[in-house]
Amino acid sequence: MIFHGYFRSSSAYRCRIAFNLNGVTPDFVSVHLRKGGGQQKLPAYRALNPQALVPTVEEGDFRLTQSLAIIEWLDETTGGPRLLPADPNLRAEVRAFAQVIACDVHPLQNLRVLDYLKAEFGADQAALDRWCGRWITDGLAACEALLARRPATTFCFGQTPTLADICLVPQMFSAMRFGVDASAFPRLTAVHAACEALPAFASAHPKHQTDHEA
Repeated sequence: MIFHGYFRSSSAYRCRIAFNLNGVTPDFVSVHLRKGGGQQKLPAYRALNPQALVPTVEEGDFRLTQSLAIIEWLDETTGGPRLLPADPNLRAEVRAFAQVIACDVHPLQNLRVLDYLKAEFGADQAALDRWCGRWITDGLAACEALLARRPATTFCFGQTPTLADICLVPQMFSAMRFGVDASAFPRLTAVHAACEALPAFASAHPKHQTDHEA
């Protein structure tokens, strides 16, 4: 299996956690999102991923994009711990929580959106930080409220990590990058700490990747 990603990409970060939880070690190919105007825009990579985004997984003739699809594929095809609960109601709740982050929060802080804000509207770094901080804060507040409906557990939806935790941890990393105060989200902060104590999460952190840059 070949995994195309980038150390700071939240989507790639999610997949690294899922690989680790499932005991899968793909061959890694770095796609630098800045170098040369962005290696993701090169024709050879666009042939793999028409969106020109990371991540992409290759296994033989099979190609798969989109981190949530990749994680669910891993969940269904490997023998690791299940990342989606068996109970259909709980499984739907896990997906809904994950999609708050992956579908509503993350796209607004994506590199291509930030580059557009700079190029078309003259946004400086301070403005970009405010933009990201606004949407990250709103999203994390919603996630905190979703967990507040449930009894406290070690992880978002129980005593073992799920897709929800896999999406939460990279988003908390981004929150710190953009100066969001997470103290208003005690449930999320506690879950984040529990996840970071697990090697599968800790080793997936951007700072531990071979393509990491300060």
